[in-house]
Amino acid sequence: MDHAIWWQVYPLGALGAPVLEREDGLHHRLERLEPWLDYVVEMGCSGLLLGPIFASTAHGYDTIDHGRIDPRLGDDADFDRLVQACRERGLALMLDGVFNHVGVEHPLVAANSPMLKHQGDALAVWEGHDGLVELDHTRPDVADFVTDIMLHWLRRGISGWRLDVAYAVPPAFWAEVTTRVRGEFPEATFLGEVIHGDYATLAREGHLDSITAYELWKGIWSSLQAENFWELAHALTRHAEFSASVVLNTFVGNHDVDRIASLVGEERAPLAAAILFTVPGMPSVYYGDEQGFTGVRGEGYHGTSPSGRRCPPHQAISLLRVHG
Repeated sequence: MDHAIWWQVYPLGALGAPVLEREDGLHHRLERLEPWLDYVVEMGCSGLLLGPIFASTAHGYDTIDHGRIDPRLGDDADFDRLVQACRERGLALMLDGVFNHVGVEHPLVAANSPMLKHQGDALAVWEGHDGLVELDHTRPDVADFVTDIMLHWLRRGISGWRLDVAYAVPPAFWAEVTTRVRGEFPEATFLGEVIHGDYATLAREGHLDSITAYELWKGIWSSLQAENFWELAHALTRHAEFSASVVLNTFVGNHDVDRIASLVGEERAPLAAAILFTVPGMPSVYYGDEQGFTGVRGEGYHGTSPSGRRCPPHQAISLLRVHG
């Protein structure tokens, strides 16, 4: 935790899989990540933080099977090779755990399972997204369900979990699940996605190791964009207060936000990186940000697949290395 630096990748986009269109058959795209791993090590990163890799309908956050690799990315053999390739280079591997909701095509939905949250006679959907049905985190069988998934992939060689939409799940649920998982994997790392609130309290009550530092992200890009360093000073003060009791996941880009070079310009993006790497925290670098890639989010449903999630241009240094 004190020395970790993650290289974050959204696999479906980075590896060129179709996101909004259906694709039949098995495609071994996951293997394309392996040639990037030496580059990751050369950058000084110690881990690979992957976006969703489990079978889903579209963008990965609409999971339909947590026990199966998305066929657009590959299969179990592809995953095992990636784990081994990371291990050979001393890289940790963290997976994205979407445990707040499931995709509308998940078998639990087809069965109208009591494990799903209901609003009256209807299924509860997450933040108005009809394709994402919420789990009922008050039920013991949901805790069993999530615990079993976490343990399965930890046994397969991963080092921890990014917990998607952690802020929408009761901290007591995370506390129960992480405690049970740590009974077998005491060194497992749990990173909670939280937008705002009392980060330290959420981490403590949920037994989480780290929380996403969205407040600091906002302060960094907004102050550089507007040249308002009073805002940055305020953000840094808040970050220092939080960091006294929890190691925050610091970042200037991820799959849900505009690329930092698009927000502040390519000339100021290195200033954002300088801030990122000189404050307390567990940094993550979104693939391509280190090379000044640009990209902004779309609107509506297509906003789930912003240009910031797409495959990097082939003229990028990293891909020149990949393709020889």
